[in-house]
Amino acid sequence: MGKITFYEEKNFQGRSYECMSDFPDMSSHLSRCQSCRVDSGCFMVYERNNYMGNQYFMKRGEYPDYMSMMGMSSGIRSCRMIPMHRGQFRMKIYERENFGGQSYELMDDCDNIQDRYRMSDCQSCNVMDGHWLMYEQPQYRGRMMYMRPGEYRSFREMMSGQRFMSMRRITDMC
Repeated sequence: MGKITFYEEKNFQGRSYECMSDFPDMSSHLSRCQSCRVDSGCFMVYERNNYMGNQYFMKRGEYPDYMSMMGMSSGIRSCRMIPMHRGQFRMKIYERENFGGQSYELMDDCDNIQDRYRMSDCQSCNVMDGHWLMYEQPQYRGRMMYMRPGEYRSFREMMSGQRFMSMRRITDMC
């Protein structure tokens, strides 16, 4: 079970709201959110309600001014708890939308799909086991997206043309 506490002001000041599950709309509890503390577990936080907009991964720790640290313009509006996965990790990535083109199955982290697979683009995937973070740049940099088990037919439709060049398993590091 995870626990995250959000604060209206920087440095854990102002009103707070404690959360231990997915939360699609924080505006009913806080007028804004400028700092947070993750006591346990891992969470994805989102710039807009209903898990939309830029997203950021947060593991156990303190974030006294995450807006400037992460470049968030409007603060956190929703969050999703990432369940712990203790088994095998498997994801199949595809060069084209709708599972077309070259494909490769991953069971561990990949810091650069271009170098490892000679794959210039990744436009769809099927997450079979585990929870993953996908990054728009090699070496786990740039914007990221949380991927739960399921089929993702088109990253272009999901993220306005964003492509992914590296991916990492979300392990028990939380």
